[in-house]
Amino acid sequence: MKVALISYGFVEYCIQQANGLAREWDVLLMLPRAEAAEHVPTIDSAVRYVPFNKPRFRQPLRHLRTAATILREVRRFQPDVVHFQQGHMWFNLALPLLRSYPLVVTIHDPRYHVGDRNSQRTPQRLMDFGFHRADRVIVHGEALRRQVVELLKMAADKVHVVPHVAIGCAEPPATVSDEEHTILFFGRIWDYKGLKYLIEAEPLITRAVPNAKIIIAGEGDNFAPYQRLMAHPERFEVHNKFIGTALRDELFHRASVVVLPYIEATQSGVIPLAYSFAKPVVATRVGALADAVEDGVTGRLVPARDTAALADAVVEMLTNPATRREMGLAGRRKLDAEWSPQAVGQRSIEVYRRAIRDRQPTPQGVAASERVALKAK
Repeated sequence: MKVALISYGFVEYCIQQANGLAREWDVLLMLPRAEAAEHVPTIDSAVRYVPFNKPRFRQPLRHLRTAATILREVRRFQPDVVHFQQGHMWFNLALPLLRSYPLVVTIHDPRYHVGDRNSQRTPQRLMDFGFHRADRVIVHGEALRRQVVELLKMAADKVHVVPHVAIGCAEPPATVSDEEHTILFFGRIWDYKGLKYLIEAEPLITRAVPNAKIIIAGEGDNFAPYQRLMAHPERFEVHNKFIGTALRDELFHRASVVVLPYIEATQSGVIPLAYSFAKPVVATRVGALADAVEDGVTGRLVPARDTAALADAVVEMLTNPATRREMGLAGRRKLDAEWSPQAVGQRSIEVYRRAIRDRQPTPQGVAASERVALKAK
């Protein structure tokens, strides 16, 4: 089977997915050149990697040239199936030109998140157009599957749950250590991430664990309102910027627990990152987060917007080092068993095969076409 993987983002995710597929299949991987640059050394030598230039959002002519480049490479490769991640405003318009190939689309977010202004630059109708071009759809949790079926009016048997592929620390850490009593919030800072609730929980946390520290790492919203919420600024370490791989890995190694206080969510790549470093997760019961975090096994789940419950779960982790380390190791075991590139690749292949079968004529259709051919003679 020949698979063409195309994405305008989700770089590390796509590389690991391609690596998992390339053990058995012929894979073309197309990613934006600049965003993928630091990750290129991790691409398996069996993957046929072709980078493309990703113009600024408001450069339509350049986007059309980029789309033409991608289409040319796909046609040259002649895949059995094309797999596209989420969608992109300009490339979605080109999807009809790929109609001769079965198309699988992974939907990470069927609707915009609160405060995610970058995504809102693309009209929802245009995103939906791309989603509905797909022969089959992949999502990363049962909750997200239900959401896609309901919001997009898709047939339930067309939407498949495949776990988020493992990213981060490729090999299990030889030893699991942390910087004692360190809490990590990692990722883009938008309203829906619920960072304010973690900041408001700090006095409750440090009352029980006086030397606790909260690390905030990521860019997004204007950070000044979050700073004003901090009752004790000295309890926080803030990296309000784009986080490269080296700093990211350092922060996850330091963390005692990784916290996702989201008020809404579909899924999150932060959870497999935490598991890759064998770190437990405290997350809210929103979207597919509850599918990824096993309460009491790989971490704790709490209600969204419940500052007291969030603080209690974090304190439980910080004050029970043996428990949190066992939960972190359980997360790593879950990652290796269910979310490894090889495991995700095998489940993706099943979706690809279904997409290919969708394009094949039914026995009745074959018989009808043969009758038409005989009449024509």
